[in-house]
Amino acid sequence: MSAGESSGSVVRRILLGSQLRRLRESRGITREAAGYSIRASESKISRMELGRVSFKARDVEDLLTLYGVADEAERDSLLGLAREANVAGWWHSYGDVLPGWFQTYIGLEGAASLIRIYEVQFVHGLLQTEAYAHAVVSRGMRGASPAEIDRRVALRLERQKALVSERAPTFHAVLDEAALRRPYGEREVMRAQVRHLIDMSEQPNITLQVMPFSHGGHAGESGSFTMLRFPESDLSDIVYLEQLTSALYLDKPEEVAQYEKAMAGLAQESPAPEESRDLLRGLLQLT
Repeated sequence: MSAGESSGSVVRRILLGSQLRRLRESRGITREAAGYSIRASESKISRMELGRVSFKARDVEDLLTLYGVADEAERDSLLGLAREANVAGWWHSYGDVLPGWFQTYIGLEGAASLIRIYEVQFVHGLLQTEAYAHAVVSRGMRGASPAEIDRRVALRLERQKALVSERAPTFHAVLDEAALRRPYGEREVMRAQVRHLIDMSEQPNITLQVMPFSHGGHAGESGSFTMLRFPESDLSDIVYLEQLTSALYLDKPEEVAQYEKAMAGLAQESPAPEESRDLLRGLLQLT
C-alpha cells in the first residue's frame, strides 16, 4: 500500500468524524446519549468525532439511525467512508516505537497539500539528516536501546520521502536561529545538517526562512507549531501542537486564525528565503 493511500485513510476518518459530529449537533443529541445508543462512553464518541479511533460499521449504522439519516445514498456514502477509514497506514509497522498519539499526525502530514511549521528547539523532522536525527532521538530517549533509536530514525526518514515524491506538498518552514545553533551531534553532523538545509531550500516546493536572534521578539512567541492544509475542501486546516506525552489538534476557525496570523507574521519578519540561505552559509563558517 502506498503512503498516499494510507494517509488518505486518516483524512477519511477525520472527515467521517466531523460529519457525524455535525449530524449529532444538528439533532441536539448529547455525546452521552450517542454513546449510550452504541453501548459506548461519551469519551468514545468524542474520539470518534475527532477521528482518533477506527470505526465499526455497526456503530456508524446505529448512529446514523439515531441521527435520523434515512436516505440510503447518504448512509451508503458514510458507511463507505468508514470502511476506507479503517485501512492501516504504512507507519503501523513501526507500532513498536511509535506513540499512539503520533500516528494520527503522521497520516495527516502525509495527506497534507500544504505544511507550514515554526520550530525553535531543533531542525524539523522532515528536514533532518540521518546523523542529526539520530542525535536528536538519542538525546530525547535516554536509556533506549540502539535498535529502538534506529527504528525511530528510520521512521523519520520514511516520512521525509513525501517531500520529494510526485505529489509532494508545499512546505514552508521558519526555523528559529536557536534551532540551528543548538548542537546535536558532533561538529561535522551540524555542518552536514546546515548544508542539507541549504540544498532542501532550493527545492521548488520548499520555502525555508530563518528567524535570526538579531530580530528580537517576534510572532512565534508561543513556541513551535505545525499547520496542515488538505486538498479536500470540506476538511478544515489543522494546527498541531506537540507536547511531551501527547499532542493537541486544533481545527476551530478562530483558533486556526490565530496561528495563521502568527505564521504570516513570522514569514514577514524573517529574512526572505535567499537571505536566509545566506544566514545558513554564514553558519557554516562558524561551525
